[in-house]
Amino acid sequence: LEYSSEGRWEESGVPVLIAFRLIDCMMEIAYVCEWEKRPKSNHCPSIPLVCAWSCRNLIAFTTDLKNEEEDKDLSHMIHIIDTDHPWDVNSINSGHTEVISCLEWDQSGSRLLSADGDGQIKCWGMSEHLVNSWECTQSSSVDGDPIVALSWLHNGVKLALHVEKSGSTNFGEKFSRVKFSPSLTLFGGKPMEGWLAVTVSGLVTVSLLKPNGTLLTASESLCRLRGRVAVADIAFTGGGNIVVAATDGSSSSPVQFYKVCVSVVNEKCRIDTELLPSLFMRCTTDPVRRDKYPAVTHLKFLTRENSEQVLLCASSQMGSIVECWSLRKEGLPVNNIFQHRSPVVGEKQPMILKWRILSATNDLDRVSAVALPKLPISISNTDLKVASDTKFFPGLGLALAFHDGSIQILHRLSLHTMGVFYGSSGSSQRVGEEPAIKRQRAGGPTLHFKALQFSWTSLALVGVDNHGKLHMIRVSPSMGQMLDMNTLLRHLLFLLEYCMVTGYDWWDVLLHAQPSMVHNLLEKLHEEYMRQNQALQQVLSTRIVAVKASLCKLSSATAARACDFHAKLLLIAISSTLKSLLRPHVLNTPDKSPGDRLSEICTKNTDTDLLRLLINYIDKVMINLKTEEFVLDGPPLQSLQQLIQWVGDFVLYLLANLPNQGSIVRPGFGFLRDGASLGMLREMLVMIRIWGLLKPGCLPIYTATSDNQDSMFLLFRLLTKLWLCSRDESHPQDPDETLIDECCLLPSQLLVPSMDWLPINDGVITKIQSKHPLRLQFGRPYTLPGVNPNQHSSMSSCLCGLFRCGCVTMYYNRKQ
Repeated sequence: LEYSSEGRWEESGVPVLIAFRLIDCMMEIAYVCEWEKRPKSNHCPSIPLVCAWSCRNLIAFTTDLKNEEEDKDLSHMIHIIDTDHPWDVNSINSGHTEVISCLEWDQSGSRLLSADGDGQIKCWGMSEHLVNSWECTQSSSVDGDPIVALSWLHNGVKLALHVEKSGSTNFGEKFSRVKFSPSLTLFGGKPMEGWLAVTVSGLVTVSLLKPNGTLLTASESLCRLRGRVAVADIAFTGGGNIVVAATDGSSSSPVQFYKVCVSVVNEKCRIDTELLPSLFMRCTTDPVRRDKYPAVTHLKFLTRENSEQVLLCASSQMGSIVECWSLRKEGLPVNNIFQHRSPVVGEKQPMILKWRILSATNDLDRVSAVALPKLPISISNTDLKVASDTKFFPGLGLALAFHDGSIQILHRLSLHTMGVFYGSSGSSQRVGEEPAIKRQRAGGPTLHFKALQFSWTSLALVGVDNHGKLHMIRVSPSMGQMLDMNTLLRHLLFLLEYCMVTGYDWWDVLLHAQPSMVHNLLEKLHEEYMRQNQALQQVLSTRIVAVKASLCKLSSATAARACDFHAKLLLIAISSTLKSLLRPHVLNTPDKSPGDRLSEICTKNTDTDLLRLLINYIDKVMINLKTEEFVLDGPPLQSLQQLIQWVGDFVLYLLANLPNQGSIVRPGFGFLRDGASLGMLREMLVMIRIWGLLKPGCLPIYTATSDNQDSMFLLFRLLTKLWLCSRDESHPQDPDETLIDECCLLPSQLLVPSMDWLPINDGVITKIQSKHPLRLQFGRPYTLPGVNPNQHSSMSSCLCGLFRCGCVTMYYNRKQ
């Protein structure tokens, strides 16, 4: 059976009808994106094919570009996509002379490392913070020595996610900070940035980014007797050391481990290495499997911050076997003769480090790719028990892709199979179930994944197959086990809170949020946020607004609230920009900043002060302000005119629509009871009024019916009345009839602008709520039936979607 492009199941081209039993699928394809077939210029999968997924939900993968017209060698390309707009691919001609062997994102998700088979390493960064513009900022090389492992140095930030504390009201208990030292520190303890790589000849090379922008590099042998390194991986210890695992590719050879210490002495980088205990794979000591799996194809530490657990995969042309090993401290047996002669030894037994096998799989099909979870879930006995009882499995499973096109999810410690996904048919099954759809026939061409990566919450998998297609796969948080709605909501809420605390993107969590869940998720998220202390609320204030906005876009019933949240994000950004321009008149003043003093004065205007404020307007407020703090030059003020005009238009639009905003389904309803946002608008009007005295050209322009009317005075007076009604958010009041009547007259006094503040909702997250996978193509935007993809082509400026927040900015198109 095959799923056709017309959206139906077929067998040998004949449509068939299938009855399905509704279950919570463990894994299912969300979308598939492929390259357009061209006659003489095609993207083909690179060998090896590498892929990396950042915490900002950006995916980087490689292809080789063949161009028959120019008759040149292959161009080694790096492609970067946003998971919500996979068709909008940013392709980079990397300039690597050999095939790219490694891709690695940094902890912030804004920089990317690439390394190739010629020893070249390049660091890519966003140009002007634009996700669709990348440039090479730094590079280093080990000439002619292929890179087999690559990693950024650790910055010392590590969190532990405690499932046991998922019901706690304190974010600090749910997500605790783990004591972890950076790989290298500058003066004052600031982590030093840089990267570390392992070459095929057994060299370890380190590149350090100095504060002045220069690069400090050094290389050293892993051990005195250098040997070939075919597969390697890098992990970090809590004490700031680096551990490298390496093997020559033969399963009969030992897997060696090395401790690497990096330091800076006399402005030079120094590398010290030390040999650690090694291990032999168990399959080589088993008489039955001794020669069955001759090659070690995959070697990975289970987590980046845990150098004491490693995953090994040995393969042949017919199959593979996977083993999980753990480094433990064990007592060293001492002969009784020495125990009697040395009482100290008898009282305290010497300890040694020794690798012990934790678990191993049976004979498997041939493994083509391995993906390990990035979610830092605590694996204490209590947390594992609570996770099992509540069926919360993100971060506990690792993925294996096989040459027959299937994917298995195995428990990261026991290696027990948790579920199977058949890529050719798009189906999945839980352990113990009979497959509902037959697997692909062995005689046909086998489509399998060459690269596989988990998202940072382990709720999604991305795989790139041997035809260059990119597959986005949902992974159920319960691994296919049935959950009641409340438990599923708690799981999604727990991961949304984790994304808020860490600053990671939450797109993969939205993959599992149905429109019917949006209202409950919004309420519970707000409740948990309000339970935090004031300092943490201030840190998370913009993040929670962005999360709410993205949640509201999932349901048509909450689309209006999404508009309000996006407008609030823009207001916060404009307010921060305007306040940042205020400078204290004395640099060493112990008083509050001008922005804080402005907020305090505007907030103190109570009911008794309101009458005086209405009569004398803002001039009375200016008596309490030091106006020299607001003095700006003409050009900066004039450059702010568009932002100032938007604020003025927004206040007018909000007040003019006040009589009609009694329903929650209308945009702007959320601002009626939001005292903080209304207070923010009042503060900006005060700043605008003061700047207008310095340069009248920066004031917002209104079309009034009367020449003698002070438009800003009118808007400030009405906005103050509305703010007084909602100032106490715990007991908000409805606007009185007088205020509503005055707002009804606004359209007859001022020309109300038509503000199109609806966010562009063109991402795939709102289109993949159904169970049918989307068929997409790189470079060709996906549009719903009946939507004209060229409806904005006549605009003189292009609309550029800001990363993840969904807002829109205007930029000049140089090609026009």
